[in-house]
Amino acid sequence: MTAVLGGGLRPGRLLRLQRGRSCAWVKELLGLSSPNNNQVLQSCRSYRVALCTELTKPLVIRNLPSPALQPHEVRVGVHYCGVNFADILACKGLYQEKHCLPFAPGMEFSGTVMETGSNVSTVQEGDRVIGVTRTKAMAEEFVADQKTLWPIPEGVSYEEAAALPVSYGTAILALEHRARTQPGETVLVTAAAGAMGLAAVDVAANIFKAKVIAAAGSDHKCSLALQKGAAHSVNYTHGNLKEEVKKLTDNRGVDVVVDAVGGDVFKVALQSLAWEGRIIVVGFAGGEIPSVPANLLLLKNVSALGVFWGRYSEEDFPVFSSSLSSALRYCQGRQIRPHVGAVFALEEVNEAFSRVTQRKSTGKVILSMK
Repeated sequence: MTAVLGGGLRPGRLLRLQRGRSCAWVKELLGLSSPNNNQVLQSCRSYRVALCTELTKPLVIRNLPSPALQPHEVRVGVHYCGVNFADILACKGLYQEKHCLPFAPGMEFSGTVMETGSNVSTVQEGDRVIGVTRTKAMAEEFVADQKTLWPIPEGVSYEEAAALPVSYGTAILALEHRARTQPGETVLVTAAAGAMGLAAVDVAANIFKAKVIAAAGSDHKCSLALQKGAAHSVNYTHGNLKEEVKKLTDNRGVDVVVDAVGGDVFKVALQSLAWEGRIIVVGFAGGEIPSVPANLLLLKNVSALGVFWGRYSEEDFPVFSSSLSSALRYCQGRQIRPHVGAVFALEEVNEAFSRVTQRKSTGKVILSMK
């Protein structure tokens, strides 16, 4: 089932209202402002949440009272929450979307419906669901609008489901909607053992039947990408990525690049494109945002494309929802298999962040609330 927005409210408007309410809600629960609605503090039940109270500082675990539900809302008992590089950037104040302090990071989660509002018709108590949000998912409970939840298909575990939305949603949207990847094309994936990179390898090789060249920073990571379906791998800490790509493509270059690194890796990947190739920018894990030499676009008639998956929830919700529904369907059919590299308890959230920032992680790092 695909989540569909109704009631005359555009997805962008709905999410902006939720974000505004989120800031006020957290401040009220922490006693940082006077509550405007007495119902907020009526509940005697509490839950644990990881909070960013000061930028660049470690997150803290707090117990907060469970807020009352609005008629259209659903209370979800969170089982797992994915850890994304964007969460880490947000807690440093470096993400493109700024959050008012204090806030709970967390953009994707899996869990079980605990309670529904009086006007909820899409889910019921006991349903297994995943959800996507801007913040607040790193908690034992999450209150969601019913329209931002998707059912977890039979045969898909809570762990797998939590690893799907951001990484696989981005990979599917990038390769299908933006790059229009065709069977038999050659796809270069940088940071190929990270959460997004490994998802891109999985989707490109096993859904779009492309020939994948995986670039990563260690032999172990290259091996993991090969297991996921890559035809070739390049350890770019030992060799010259551009020269290796030339050898592997008989000097032709690649049709599509999925780049999450930026910096010099992006520039080399751009130079490695074939005629009418497409490079997709999905992030800057290397820390440096590169400039695009426009002359290279002209000489080979290549295209540089950006993918900010979360923005589609506001600008083109059907495309956004379709990418997530496809990820769930492919996972249920075992056409793709999310790789969960590490599971941390909620109390270990700072260790989980360090695992990602130190580039020790492979695949998806998730937090367990159980």
